[in-house]
Amino acid sequence: MQIKDVEKLAELARIEINDEEKNELLGDLQAILGYVEQVNKASTVNQVNQAIEHVNIMREDKEPHETGIYTDKILAEVPESQDGYVKVKKIL
Repeated sequence: MQIKDVEKLAELARIEINDEEKNELLGDLQAILGYVEQVNKASTVNQVNQAIEHVNIMREDKEPHETGIYTDKILAEVPESQDGYVKVKKIL
């Protein structure tokens, strides 16, 4: 990354920066890009992704409940309902 790259980024962002800010931003961007490069080189990200693929984090539904079994109990607890649905304030 060079000063001309910082100038191009400033132009794309439509901001004006002076020479001091350009040099400061150049150092910051180089540090960020260096960190990203280190992260890309790390193999632990791939190892974590592979480990997650081998683990089933979802449980099986062995005895799913009947649809609507709790509807009456839920509707009895809400302040207002209509036609089997919870009635809420219109927000849009």
